[in-house]
Amino acid sequence: MHSPWKRDATVFLGSQALSLLGSALVQYALLWHVTLQTRSGVMMTLYIVAGFLPTFLLSPFAGMWADRYDRRKLIVLADALIALVTLGLAVTFTLRGTELWLFFLAAGIRSVGAAVQQPAVGALLPQLVPEDQLMRVNGIQGTLMSANMLGAPALAGFLMSVAPLQVLFLIDVVTAALAILLMMLLRVKARPPVPAEGHSQLREIADGFRYIRDHAHLVPFFGYLGLILVLITPAAFLTPLQTARSFGTEVWRLTAIEMVFSVGMMVGGAALAAWGGFHNRMRTMVVSNLVMGVCTVGLGLVPFFWVYLAVMGVFGIALPLYNTPATVMLQEHVEPAFLGRVFGVMTMLSTSLMPLSMLLFGPLAETVSIERLLQITGALVVLLGLLAPLHRRLMAFGEPRPAAPPAAAQGTPTLTA
Repeated sequence: MHSPWKRDATVFLGSQALSLLGSALVQYALLWHVTLQTRSGVMMTLYIVAGFLPTFLLSPFAGMWADRYDRRKLIVLADALIALVTLGLAVTFTLRGTELWLFFLAAGIRSVGAAVQQPAVGALLPQLVPEDQLMRVNGIQGTLMSANMLGAPALAGFLMSVAPLQVLFLIDVVTAALAILLMMLLRVKARPPVPAEGHSQLREIADGFRYIRDHAHLVPFFGYLGLILVLITPAAFLTPLQTARSFGTEVWRLTAIEMVFSVGMMVGGAALAAWGGFHNRMRTMVVSNLVMGVCTVGLGLVPFFWVYLAVMGVFGIALPLYNTPATVMLQEHVEPAFLGRVFGVMTMLSTSLMPLSMLLFGPLAETVSIERLLQITGALVVLLGLLAPLHRRLMAFGEPRPAAPPAAAQGTPTLTA
């Protein structure tokens, strides 16, 4: 390592990879158990709502805390909370058995930690990485996440077939502990303190929303993200149920779709890290938008499982081209004092809109075929991708800021709106 920031970024990314591995094992185990035991769109919707509601309610506070307090410590506290709760759930499952209501409780409690962690993670990276490296480092982070997602379904499927759920919970506890140890080694340059004297937390949250409202680009940008999230909800949440209904209830099929999707994400993230995307970040997102729409329609049309898997893989390739530029645009254009709160709002959108949409799509899946839902929503995603370039303010948000002076690249980047 010739640059200190590379060492710090490596430690940070390693910590997040460990934390995500354990969380992914538990996530797959809980979701698959509910899916295979109930085979009900309504029960899946209830489980998803239980998993998003705490995150939705806490995200504004979590974003404000990420602007007010040490972001590294917030990430450590969130990991510790999730680990302790997971350990408690392992003991509870041992004593009471795998009752269905415990799965809903587990999803709800774990989402509290996720609410605190996500805005802090998004806002911390610009403190570690020069601004001109944000796209590549975020791309590498996406690749590591995809690699985790590739291994986690296979490991979760294997462990579910040979061991009780408590084993997966204990693995999550161990990976969280290792992630915390790595985070404690991280060297984070101090930020200028945010004046908070005389300001209540609610006042600071309101200031964050006003900042978004008054920003030239954030309202159309979040509106675009929101529409995408709503329309890809059936592809994100109903494909496991579609697989169980249309192709078979074997666990290996659910494992296969997750693994193929993860391979696609890993390929897409690696390609983006090497390529860097189009000069205009929004152009990269629009291309991803169009590919995801076509793939969503394809998932509703293909009759053979192996073709279904191929479409799922292409969908996975396109996703990092959507997620990573969205994160980088915020890191580049939002003032540091508001970055946590803006990421808090992004967390609210990403964790709430899709589960809320399941209140519509889940019951619909009981009366309308999932294939038809995928065809309709996929066509609308394609239409949105064709219309987005016509919105000048939205596309202008994708233009990167002018290069910082050489001295700025050696320290913590200074961001402006």
